[in-house]
Amino acid sequence: MSLPPGFLDELRERIPLSQVVGRKVTWDRRRSNPGKGDMWAPCPFHQEKTASFHVDDRKGFYYCFGCHAKGDALSFVQETENVGFMEAVEILAREAGMAMPARDPEARVRHDHRDQLRAVMEEAVRFFRLRLRMAEGAAARQYLEGRRLAEAALERFEIGYAPAASQALWSHLRDKGVAPELILATGLAAEPDDGRAPYDRFRDRIMFPIRDARGRAIAFGGRAMDPNARAKYLNSPETELFDKGRTLYNFGPAREAAGKGAPLVVVEGYMDVIALVEAGFGAAVAPLGTAITADQLGLMWRAHPEPVIALDGDAAGIRAAMRLVDLALPLLAPGRSLRFCLLPAGLDPDDLVRGQGAGAMRRLVEGAEPLVSLLWRRETEGRVFDSPERRAALDKALREAIRRIPDQSVRRHYAQEIKTRRDALFAPRRAAAAGPGYRRGAGQRRPLSPAPTTRGSVLGQGAAVPESLREAVILAILVTHPTLVARFEPDLERLEFLNRDHARIRDALLRHADATDIRAEVTAEVGAETLENLFASRHVQIAPAVRDAADHEKAELALAEEIAKLAASRGAEREIEEAVEDLAHVDDEGLTWRLRQASEARLRAQRLGRVAADDIGEDRDALSRQLQALIEAEVWKKGKR
Repeated sequence: MSLPPGFLDELRERIPLSQVVGRKVTWDRRRSNPGKGDMWAPCPFHQEKTASFHVDDRKGFYYCFGCHAKGDALSFVQETENVGFMEAVEILAREAGMAMPARDPEARVRHDHRDQLRAVMEEAVRFFRLRLRMAEGAAARQYLEGRRLAEAALERFEIGYAPAASQALWSHLRDKGVAPELILATGLAAEPDDGRAPYDRFRDRIMFPIRDARGRAIAFGGRAMDPNARAKYLNSPETELFDKGRTLYNFGPAREAAGKGAPLVVVEGYMDVIALVEAGFGAAVAPLGTAITADQLGLMWRAHPEPVIALDGDAAGIRAAMRLVDLALPLLAPGRSLRFCLLPAGLDPDDLVRGQGAGAMRRLVEGAEPLVSLLWRRETEGRVFDSPERRAALDKALREAIRRIPDQSVRRHYAQEIKTRRDALFAPRRAAAAGPGYRRGAGQRRPLSPAPTTRGSVLGQGAAVPESLREAVILAILVTHPTLVARFEPDLERLEFLNRDHARIRDALLRHADATDIRAEVTAEVGAETLENLFASRHVQIAPAVRDAADHEKAELALAEEIAKLAASRGAEREIEEAVEDLAHVDDEGLTWRLRQASEARLRAQRLGRVAADDIGEDRDALSRQLQALIEAEVWKKGKR
């Protein structure tokens, strides 16, 4: 929905930012000056002990000098409550006593329907909890006692029991006046295709309510009491309320505990979470029966910059850890990574805590390995590198993995760490293979370094041309011409957006590609300010396809061209990185000359490309031939000196 002019300004004026932030932080009284609206506190977005999080009430903005988080009251609510833009507006409007503008009828109907579904879910929570106390829940209570779950844990996690009868919950909800379509829409009951009466989805199971970040019941997980049941654990199906790939069990309480300094520990199941919380690990979460998704990683990083992934030490757990490495690499950024602790084979966190105590789990968490260690282990463990071909294959695999990291600084540090490990792995073999003459006196001959002229070249320095503007133009065209999103969906999925906000906008565009009003959905998800920043650049504003919202044909051509240029530029950067890495230990005058000439040719090619791109009558085939001739003439043929 659109908001009337001035509504957000009035909302921000009515509620001081310090009041909004003050619910989540403890102010540093020595540094803060409430009279001037100058407030300081430990940052709620990353773990720290010093007060580096600054709130300026007069300007209405916050900034962290540690993790660089910044924004206003709306963005703060979005980040800390895990809600969309409009939900954040509603939360602050209620607090300020402001009436929300009237929604369009369809939006109001959707909102009211979701409220009804949440009410049904809460009634189901009460029903299951009551049944656990009754005679029919005796076996479930005995099982929970055997797992050493105290009464306090049952209350904290609202554990219940679903009776074995096929319509126990259905009948209860119908007696409460709940409409059949609402029960079915929550996923609590299913309707057979043959027209028979609906039946309860959860029967004879211990029930674990699943709540969203704001504490609202959205789904259930059920553990079968019958050992012969087809599924030991069963989750609610996906509904209007529940998207399992974007939900973590116990996320709300865990985020609060992580904000107070507790490590965020990610385990596999409900019982593992409960066991860890009871053992003092308040920030424990679990995915819901599937592999961890990119959205779930985003949730984790909102709570803690470095979650600890605690997986079972069996083959399945190790495979899951390795899959997660691949998922995480393109998402890494400074201050945002993962650590891994693999449990002893045959033990899960619940087993470990019950058998060896909380101290054993704490030692594993404190000794968790960084992600780079898992990457190295995956590519080297159990393998023999006794030939140049095998060592080259290792280099290629590691280079391709590191190349997926978008942040240049993180990528560079990964390359350095891998190089250190690689040198340590191959150094003994090189010394033995080199034979007499490798050693000089008591020391070894150091590897040859690149020549000074090589290090001083543009390519050798690894200089990068900022591409944020081209990303912005691509996204601005799509927002202006949303019908093109579906047309270019495969290209967008392949592109790596280095700017974090740009990546968020791209993801939102793809998620809402089929929406009636894509721009409104994207605005609701990423925030109006993020879109305003996208269009703020003069370079974006003067782009013809952005200025002319009616000419979709021109926009399609411009978009195809911009995507192709960005993809080509990224490809060239990858080739240069690989070449520089391959030449890192070469001291060859000819290679140094060619590297310098290649850098100069590339710069001239870029200038030529920019001039040609500005010419409406550009002949692309001729341009390609000219660039090819330039490369052949100056890069691969060493001239006379």
